[in-house]
Amino acid sequence: MAGFIAVHTGAGNCIDETKYQRVIKEACIRATEILRNGGSAVDACEAAIMRLENCGHTNAGFGSNLCLDGSVQCEAAIMDGTSLNFGACTNVSRVKNPIQLARRICDGQSEQQPLDRIPPMVLAASGAEQYAEQMGCSMVDPHVLISSKAKFHYNHYKSKYDMVVGNSKSVVEDVVPEPGNEVELTAALDTVGAVCVDGAGNTAAGCSSGGILLKVPGRVGQAATYGAGCWATDTDELAIATCTTGNGEYLMKTLLAREICNGAFSSDCAVTSLHKTFKQKFLDSPLLPQQQDLYAGALTLLYYPKQSCGEVMWSHTTQSFCIGYMSTTQKVPKFVHSPLPTYSVPGRSCVVNGHNFHLRI
Repeated sequence: MAGFIAVHTGAGNCIDETKYQRVIKEACIRATEILRNGGSAVDACEAAIMRLENCGHTNAGFGSNLCLDGSVQCEAAIMDGTSLNFGACTNVSRVKNPIQLARRICDGQSEQQPLDRIPPMVLAASGAEQYAEQMGCSMVDPHVLISSKAKFHYNHYKSKYDMVVGNSKSVVEDVVPEPGNEVELTAALDTVGAVCVDGAGNTAAGCSSGGILLKVPGRVGQAATYGAGCWATDTDELAIATCTTGNGEYLMKTLLAREICNGAFSSDCAVTSLHKTFKQKFLDSPLLPQQQDLYAGALTLLYYPKQSCGEVMWSHTTQSFCIGYMSTTQKVPKFVHSPLPTYSVPGRSCVVNGHNFHLRI
């Protein structure tokens, strides 16, 4: 069986990309194993993101950013391009892999409900955790998801926050950062994500996030918002999947994931389409404050079923973007650390790049 997977660890200012290189490659390898064994795009997408959630270096699952009160609240979403089903969860603290819960909710969209009730598409907080337990998702105590890196970052920035607002200093607990973590203070990355196409030409897109550091407890980000964090749509001419990362509120206001896919259907060139969407629908959007830097990134997969070929594109307005991709015909995955050109201004301009691929069907 054939297929192609691409993953990212968030758009930001990555100081040490080697931390993400290993987990990105591991996620790609795990996903392609599933594809080779006949698994679907949704299966592979979920598995890849679970690996990213478990590594501790990303802002998703274990190692997620902490809220203003020191708690951890995660969210995730996944979309099936063939059925157009979407599932998401938000503000969960006891679900080991939020993407696993999002997948269960997505699958439930196709299940018949008693009394013609409409299946839930997004679940939050305790209700989401109760549903996760019923669906057999792996559950943990909230503290299990809090890494030493997350504690260190929280204490560092919470002390700065308290100085500004005049509060007494509060910490989760005294913690010494692990070697190398101390240089990551200005390099916090955001939502992780994956896009995939399987041998049948079906696509899927997913994302997972711990949200912005020191967020207000209960805040919902783009990773759980329909049309903002991920999108996937399959047609006979073009199948497309995308996942976004960056300023969550701005991605939600612009529904960037859906806009990227809509733009691709009306253009013959993926590079031109992505540049146009980022410029018109994000950087120059009347919905966003033009006096501020606008940070976003997107990993997009376009597949042309009749030619059995496609393109994987990465685009971002941030200083850098770490991504990886692999087809079932490759022996090893490809890792890319994409920097913004030196002549470009972060938050004000966009770079687009990509790679072509072929599937053996």
